[in-house]
Amino acid sequence: MNPRSVPNVLPEVTAAYEQRYPRSRWVSAWAVHAYTASGVVVGFLALRATVFGRAREAFLWMLIAVLIDSTDGILARKIEVKRVLPWFDGAKLDDIIDYFTFVIVPVVFLYHMHLLPPVGTLFFAALPLLSSAYGFCHAAAKTPDFFFTGFPSYWNVVAFYLYAGQTPPWFNGTLICLLSVFVFIPIRYVYPSRTVPFRRLTNLLGGVWAVMLLAVLWQLPTPPRWLVLLSLFYPVYYTLLSFYLHATTRKSS
Repeated sequence: MNPRSVPNVLPEVTAAYEQRYPRSRWVSAWAVHAYTASGVVVGFLALRATVFGRAREAFLWMLIAVLIDSTDGILARKIEVKRVLPWFDGAKLDDIIDYFTFVIVPVVFLYHMHLLPPVGTLFFAALPLLSSAYGFCHAAAKTPDFFFTGFPSYWNVVAFYLYAGQTPPWFNGTLICLLSVFVFIPIRYVYPSRTVPFRRLTNLLGGVWAVMLLAVLWQLPTPPRWLVLLSLFYPVYYTLLSFYLHATTRKSS
């Protein structure tokens, strides 16, 4: 096909689908994609807050990014955006936004807030950036039965606990190295909103966890240590459940 003819094809395809679906459905589908794309603006605001040293504000924007990411898929499936706008790749858009808000933004936070070891700082910043780039591009990053393969790059959660827990740089560097390696280990991790086993319990505990995170966030930069430790119940639950489901699924297959 002559490349010059491509711009003339898209309007015809668009017009055909506008006739197939009501205009309100078509507008709703684009609105869902716009909602997903808004995550990049939220990520920018988190970066801006980081540069100005406003940790509480930065984490608030990161939390909003998580809420967008947790709900846009539900809206997309309800509106059936793949059917209404089959020529637009919403999954690719979602991956781009997630890499920015879940990887780049928290790594910049770790670097700017001096949470990384003073020796080899760039090395420790590069590890999650490179490993997660691989993870996002892996063909089996998400399994057909709705699991993540390898550590799912929750670097925003990591940054939050390293900052709130006031852990020493050597510990932070060690943890970052370990989790970067786990990106490449094909353990199946729970996709909270879609993994079927224990989904109701996972989401219920996730709601409790979100409330606790807000309580910790409100008291930054020096939240009570007991509250920070208590809020770790959900990351521990998530990890143990993922390992359990990985082991039992492999045995049954």
